[in-house]
Amino acid sequence: MRNAFLIGTKVYLRPLEEADAAESHVWLNDPEVRRTLAARAGPYTEAMSREWIRAVDFRTTMGFAIVVRENDLHVGNCDLREINPVDRNASLGIVIGRKDTWGNGFGTEAVGLLCRYAFEGLDLHRVSISCYANNARGLRLYARLGFVVEGRRREQVFVDGRFVDEFVLGLLRDELRA
Repeated sequence: MRNAFLIGTKVYLRPLEEADAAESHVWLNDPEVRRTLAARAGPYTEAMSREWIRAVDFRTTMGFAIVVRENDLHVGNCDLREINPVDRNASLGIVIGRKDTWGNGFGTEAVGLLCRYAFEGLDLHRVSISCYANNARGLRLYARLGFVVEGRRREQVFVDGRFVDEFVLGLLRDELRA
């Protein structure tokens, strides 16, 4: 494990490095991956990904690579952003970019690790995430961890030739499930 920050049974999270941009930008250009992300406009270049990683301000955003422990394979990225130490909340984002690893629980474990760190390490009270209605896998993942749908923005985004609702979900410190 290289630069491991948060360690689970299947994956570990380490700070994003500029070198990760070579792989990350490829995921963001994959239509199947991109269709559930807020960053859908594309195309994305390696230089754009490097710039985003360089610009991360760890006072308000913490970006991590999701790495499989078994083979040290970088499969996705996640972050806590808009970290507000006064109101004790943050927003969460995640992408599992390697489609051949979907369905292995890596995303569930990564979000769980990140939420546990938000609550125990950063002493936050609330974590939120948005998820499009076309992302059934993501909605199931968040429900498993205890996230509650707090709102729905009807036909908020245009994906695959149609308007799709966006859900706003929240998780309070005492709601996180193991």
